[in-house]
Amino acid sequence: MMRNYRIAIIGQGYVGLPLALEFANYYPVLGFDINSERIIQLNEGVDITLEADADKLALGLKKYTESTGEIGYRATADINEILDCNIFIVTVPTPIDKYNAPDLGPLISASKMLGGIIKKGDIIIYESTVFPGCTEEECVPVLEKSSRLIFNKDFFVGYSPERINPGDKVNTLTSVKKVTSGSTEQVAEEVDSLYKKIIAAGTHKAPSIKVAEASKAIENAQRDVNISFVNELALIFDRVGIDTHDVLEAAGTKYNFLKYKPGLVGGHCISVDPYYLAHKAEQLGYHPDVILSGRRVNDSIAKFIASKVVKLLISKGGIIKNSKALILGVTFKENCPDVRNTKVLDIYSELVDYGIDVDIFDPWASWEEVKHEYGVEMLDHLDETQKYDSIIIAVSHNEFLEMDIQKFRKENTVVFDTKACLDRNLVDARL
Repeated sequence: MMRNYRIAIIGQGYVGLPLALEFANYYPVLGFDINSERIIQLNEGVDITLEADADKLALGLKKYTESTGEIGYRATADINEILDCNIFIVTVPTPIDKYNAPDLGPLISASKMLGGIIKKGDIIIYESTVFPGCTEEECVPVLEKSSRLIFNKDFFVGYSPERINPGDKVNTLTSVKKVTSGSTEQVAEEVDSLYKKIIAAGTHKAPSIKVAEASKAIENAQRDVNISFVNELALIFDRVGIDTHDVLEAAGTKYNFLKYKPGLVGGHCISVDPYYLAHKAEQLGYHPDVILSGRRVNDSIAKFIASKVVKLLISKGGIIKNSKALILGVTFKENCPDVRNTKVLDIYSELVDYGIDVDIFDPWASWEEVKHEYGVEMLDHLDETQKYDSIIIAVSHNEFLEMDIQKFRKENTVVFDTKACLDRNLVDARL
């Protein structure tokens, strides 16, 4: 079993950076990323994702410098600097394309890159979310072709699905049990032992890589289906004329009722992973009705919110075209700068289609990132002299909970609370 680990972590985002800093307490770790600006920031001790502990980042950098690379952390965009590593952990994004099909581009590119540098005895561990079979059926052939090495003879692979929850400072990397696996029994044990070094909550060694891959896919597919159920209830109860949260509070008095809440389902996991599982099912000739129906319901919520706001405006005698709307929040969850796959922009697009002039404000999100990713310009501050015909609370950031919404209202302003986070007397409707 290998002992003198030199670890390279490919991808220094929400998953890769926290992982790198934990391993850096015990081993020399190089965080590789193709974003050179990100690398400069990290080596200066700055993490714009706010996911890493600033003190841990500073300590990791200091250790690496003082030990001349024998322990600690450093970021790099130079592939030549990771040539001597013997453990490569891949944490690149695995998004979906516009047709909701898995986009394996970043994963395949990372595999091809690693195939050009791996050596005999090296282990490549994937953490990126994939469908069952992807590691061995898609990534391994790329590694073999690029390296001209033989799988499970010259090099080995493992899979340990990430469980990072952006913005969550309670359920952190080390406090959540980690699933591990390997391409041989011995490698599975080695991968498991490696992660046990940093995961205080312990590990669960899966019997195969496919089982580990599937476990990640169903974690989020399960949540997606459960949320889709309460979202469908919200659509029904809106027609009935009762408040969904009142119903959930009443039903929640039963000991075995699961109190999921309705809402926008975006982000990098819940709204993406089910499509990976569905993709594999359809490859095998099975149409996953429950999974895909849940996706359809959840993807319809933004449109429902926009149309509800318009209906409320009309009921108050408002004119829709050229009215002013304010959306508060654009990240996919509260108190977090992550805008990946946010569904708030779907509300924005729907309102714009109605001819409404829409402003978005979010103190957590990067103005540049939202502009680059979605082509939408946010406000950099709120002007208290500007009054709006409609206000939509899309994300329950702490700043919005403390805000005086009344300052931005006209006499007949519609206020829609998607998170049910405000005093219900201040809003016209909530999801």
